[in-house]
Amino acid sequence: MLHKTRGIVLKTTLYSENSVVVQIFTAKFGIQSYMINGVKKPKAKIRMNMLQALHLVDMVVYHKANTSIQRIAELRPSPVFRTIPYDIIKSTIIIFLNEVLYKSIRQQNADENIFDYIFNAVCWFDETDQVSANFHLAFLLKLSRFLGFAPSTQTKSDQSYFDLQEGEFKSLTPVHPYFMEKSIAELFISLFITPFEKLNEIKIDNTTRRLILDKILIYYTLHTASFGEIKSHQVLEEILS
Repeated sequence: MLHKTRGIVLKTTLYSENSVVVQIFTAKFGIQSYMINGVKKPKAKIRMNMLQALHLVDMVVYHKANTSIQRIAELRPSPVFRTIPYDIIKSTIIIFLNEVLYKSIRQQNADENIFDYIFNAVCWFDETDQVSANFHLAFLLKLSRFLGFAPSTQTKSDQSYFDLQEGEFKSLTPVHPYFMEKSIAELFISLFITPFEKLNEIKIDNTTRRLILDKILIYYTLHTASFGEIKSHQVLEEILS
């Protein structure tokens, strides 16, 4: 049976000389794997450049319940990216976010809220002409709300530490190493609550930005099963420095 759905490309793996298996986060079915044949042929209807990290697509798919690999009848970019493939900073940020999303999203069923957040955020990032070096930080912190571990924004004057395990401010130094001093935690929370279009108002130097990113990745590791090591942030830090 054929179904129409939107999708967000997460990972493309070579299967044979001209075939790939693509994992796509779909609006209708959650994360699904699709076999696509002939992607490298000159007259391919679905080409490799349509299957890059976090590309947004409209699809017509065959869907069978309890089948590990599905098939695609039609696929097209929607919207077609205007800037991301041609801007080294944007494309590097997207590669990094794609790696984190691939390791943190486990939706085998449809989740409209997570899908719409990612889809709309990527659309905004492609359209904006003012690239903020804080976008990836804010994106991941805002995503945590949809994944079920949003940080608490409530704090009192005597609470000088943010506990990454508990996701909240504390008065006493936590007994474990997973915490932030209040000055860094306040930037952490500002990135969480500030709309994307106002991120340039948050002034963060490169050293502090790297520290906050490290804390965010620790935060994800603590709250996401089998999160593992993120490798692309090292390239990202070089590009943004």
